[in-house]
Amino acid sequence: MRILPKRIKFPTISKRTKFVLNSIFLSAGFVGINFLPDEYRLGAIGALTLLTVLAFVWALWEGLGKNATLFTLILPALFTLGVGLFWFLLPSTIFARLPVVMLYGLGIYALGLTSNIYTVAAVRTIALMRAAKGVGFVLSLLVAFLIFDAILSTRVNVLVNFLLIFIGSFLIFLQGVWVGRGKKEVAQEILVKSLVFGLGIGEMGLLLYFWPVTVVVGSLFLTIGVYVLLGLGQADEEGRLFAQTIREYLFVGLIVFLAMFFATRWSG
Repeated sequence: MRILPKRIKFPTISKRTKFVLNSIFLSAGFVGINFLPDEYRLGAIGALTLLTVLAFVWALWEGLGKNATLFTLILPALFTLGVGLFWFLLPSTIFARLPVVMLYGLGIYALGLTSNIYTVAAVRTIALMRAAKGVGFVLSLLVAFLIFDAILSTRVNVLVNFLLIFIGSFLIFLQGVWVGRGKKEVAQEILVKSLVFGLGIGEMGLLLYFWPVTVVVGSLFLTIGVYVLLGLGQADEEGRLFAQTIREYLFVGLIVFLAMFFATRWSG
């Protein structure tokens, strides 16, 4: 009687372990970029952004489908891109860049955990969804600031400036507003809201182009715009867009606008 060889069983890797491996691997990518010549760094950041998407597909494979769960891949990719573009603005010393790499690794790990909760919550109710929304909201604002800071720092012409801000904010809203609903279906309402909100932030970018503010102040102003619109969008999707909620978000936006207005040096 012929005895068949036993199949080799490979150890199963837990999702948490995958998130840790992604964090280490992608953080090492940033360290490697530091050793490349300047002319190759931008392309390397683009490649690392693509690798981020692939790494999260690998880690979240069981929960992803040909539906809105793919939106969970947006924020990790933008996070890598935002940190990568911000990387160019840092002094080329280990003391300036090592903390950024460490914070990036922690951010990737946190995004892995929150993205996993999003994909699970799209199928069934999960108690951790509220906490994941809070973490995701904060990380969305951080990504928005990094993206806007990089765009405003380039000082490109006004149309390109508007287009880049619109695309970046649209993607942030697409993922963020969908989280408020958290369903597998791609609702047309979410796409419309994301487009309208993205256009709104893009128009704010047009205003800043002619406003004598610093890059940091302008980036903070646009980020507060994302805070207001994303907060209202998520509240609407969750069915809690009350008058008090609207007043609170608009009050924050008004205070920031007035602070920026009076802090601006209008005279040359």
